[in-house]
Amino acid sequence: MIWNLVATVFAGLGAAGIALILRLLSGKKLPKWIIPVFAGLGMLAYQIYTEYTWYEFKRSQLPAGAEVVATETDSMIWRPWTYLKPMTVAFTVVDTGSVSDQMVEGDRVVEFVRYRFEKAYVDQVQPHRQLLNCASREMVELNEEAQPQLNSLQTLSKVDALYQHLCR
Repeated sequence: MIWNLVATVFAGLGAAGIALILRLLSGKKLPKWIIPVFAGLGMLAYQIYTEYTWYEFKRSQLPAGAEVVATETDSMIWRPWTYLKPMTVAFTVVDTGSVSDQMVEGDRVVEFVRYRFEKAYVDQVQPHRQLLNCASREMVELNEEAQPQLNSLQTLSKVDALYQHLCR
C-alpha cells in the first residue's frame, strides 16, 4: 500500500516535470496552471493503470498448480472510466494440486480448495475447502474437520465455470 502511494506521488512529479519542460520550451507562453494539472493527470493515469493491471499482476504471482476458473468485472460510479471498460474486481482460483476424485454411491465427488481473490485497498484472499457432486452439481463447503457445512449447499448450473473445470 505504501509503495503504491509513493509510486503515485512520483508519477505526479514526473508528469509535472514534463509540463515544466513544455512550459520552458514554449518560452513560458503556456500558463503556470498546466504544471499542477499535469501532476494530477499523471497521478490519475497511474492509478487507473494499476487498477486495470491488478488482475494480471495477481495472476502472475499464482503458483504453477493454480488455475483461474472465473473472473468478475464491475463498473463503479466513482470510476466513470469503468463504464467504458469494466474492471476486474475479483477472481476464483482452483488449486489443482488439492483436487481429489472419488466415487461415492456411484456418483463422482470432487474435493478441492477454492481461493477467491478480491481487489480492495488491502487485497483479500479467502480459501474454501469444497466438495462437489458432479452428478447432482451440488457443492458444499467443508469445515476444518472436513465435515460438510450443509448451510452452504448450493447447486451449480451446467455452464458454471467451476463445474465445467472440475467435472468435465
